[in-house]
Amino acid sequence: MSRKYFGTDGIRGRVGDAPITPDFVMRLGYAAGRVLTGIDSHLAAGAHPSVLIGKDTRISGYMLESALQAGLSAAGVDVLLTGPMPTPAVAHLTRALRAQAGIVISASHNPFEDNGIKFFSADGSKLPDAIEHAIEAELEKPMQVMPSDKLGKARRINDAAGRYVEFCKSTFPHMLDLRGLKIVLDCAHGATYHVAPDVFHELGAEVISIGNHPDGVNINDGCGSTHPHALSDKVLRHGADLGIAFDGDGDRVIMVDAAGHLLDGDQLLYIIAAYRKQAGTLGGGVVGTLMSNLGFEHALARLDIPFARAKVGDRYVLELMNEKGWLLGGENSGHILCLDKHSSGDGIISALQVLHAVRESGIPLHELAAGLTLYPQVLVNVVVRQRIDLDGNADIQQAVMAAESELNGCGRVLLRPSGTEPKVRVMVEGQQREQVEALAQRIADAVRSAALL
Repeated sequence: MSRKYFGTDGIRGRVGDAPITPDFVMRLGYAAGRVLTGIDSHLAAGAHPSVLIGKDTRISGYMLESALQAGLSAAGVDVLLTGPMPTPAVAHLTRALRAQAGIVISASHNPFEDNGIKFFSADGSKLPDAIEHAIEAELEKPMQVMPSDKLGKARRINDAAGRYVEFCKSTFPHMLDLRGLKIVLDCAHGATYHVAPDVFHELGAEVISIGNHPDGVNINDGCGSTHPHALSDKVLRHGADLGIAFDGDGDRVIMVDAAGHLLDGDQLLYIIAAYRKQAGTLGGGVVGTLMSNLGFEHALARLDIPFARAKVGDRYVLELMNEKGWLLGGENSGHILCLDKHSSGDGIISALQVLHAVRESGIPLHELAAGLTLYPQVLVNVVVRQRIDLDGNADIQQAVMAAESELNGCGRVLLRPSGTEPKVRVMVEGQQREQVEALAQRIADAVRSAALL
């Protein structure tokens, strides 16, 4: 059953264009309040259900927060406001404060002109498809505002940042600290700007922060996990031991070593998995995605670590992890899930798991990643104005088959529509970069031609 508004990670779009408008978001708040809270057997008679709202640092967050609050109040739901807070912090606080649901206002790594709404259930996990369908069905119904004495109230959670800082620190072993490490943090002018520096400083590291002065429009602008050059430059300039970069809402992380070399999500996940395998704490295998590097899969196989691929999107990684009963999974973009530490992907906590391996082993970051050699992987994003039948288009399929034939079993081709943007993502992976680049462009040209028809 297809969804009208929800994509792979909530509802997202350009602010001012449907559906990211104040009137729609108010109705969304009302519909979500009706569906997510329902009749809760744990609530005392006459008690109101509550929903927690956090946001990143986009200027449009003020407007959308007010619209959501109005819709939820109209449905008789009390609202808990955290202000700017990382997405995984909202997941944690929803559970810790016994709220019936959590809502994040963010468009993650997108530019500031975009924004979005995503939800967490009471246990801090992403909503299943069935609940999203129910919210969309409720959106088709007229709003029926509760009587005045049944309307919801709102209050601000003033200690939300401190609560989350302590939670992050609790995931790092008590017998270890980060003293002696000089770390550069790039907070992407996003939601981690006021919490990540405190976490690493309080664990003993010398912290140099960049991307920590949000102004409402500079989120992800030439900084953060999608623009790691600034982090690499800063690490080299200050002679730091390593650097850590988050995306705008703090659920994604990448790192650089002392030489300024980038480590993506596959490499970080490999470090965590390899250390846990040696320590006997892995808890099964590792879940990646269709985009996970083939070299990553081969490196895990050499360590006798089982590996499985899910569809792209952390929600699908989580579903497969739960199905298999495994604790570790993630994406090469830097979404990493450690289910023994948190219910959702968390950039700060994932970085701490990597640093756990560094401190416990005494081995520098670049050496821990040395067992993994990534295959050249080229990703081309093709902008399209309407959905293309990728499987049914003869020219596209001919280009794909020709590429696969040329790779001769030593690489992969993957085409998929973006779940959050009007793009088709063309990925080609193989052992020779020049070959991979040429094949990716050839397939991308076929997709562009199909988009013009």
